[in-house]
Amino acid sequence: MLGEIELKKLFPDFEDLVQPSGIDLELDEIFIQKSEGSLIDNEKNLPDIEAMEGPIYTLKPHTAYLASIRRKVKIPKGYTMLYLPRSTLLRSFISVQTAVGDPGFYGTLMFMIYNHGDFEYKIKSGDRIAQAVVFPVEGSGEYNGSYQEEEI
Repeated sequence: MLGEIELKKLFPDFEDLVQPSGIDLELDEIFIQKSEGSLIDNEKNLPDIEAMEGPIYTLKPHTAYLASIRRKVKIPKGYTMLYLPRSTLLRSFISVQTAVGDPGFYGTLMFMIYNHGDFEYKIKSGDRIAQAVVFPVEGSGEYNGSYQEEEI
């Protein structure tokens, strides 16, 4: 796992969010699900989503949401990212469910947020919801999946 000195070199756009062993990720928007989805024979049919009105979002009890991260992430070849929820959310009965960031990925991260509690929870755009930890990967290729965005 990489520490803050290496993280600042590899991710200069996130220098202000680098922590001793990871990079804090800030909430951009929250979305609700508007239709069904499926994954059959590796064919993705993602559900339609709708952005909630922000910048302060109210998460209803026992409800799942999608959350986008404020800054686009570029993972250099030879590195992978794992995303972990911030402990403040966990202590508030809010989980952040994530996936692996592959080498070469560039784009907007989307995580699922779920309110496991019996009460509403408020969160604001710009709040830190997860932390990315970065590991070197030997002999890796590069991400070439359907979520890759073009660099500007």
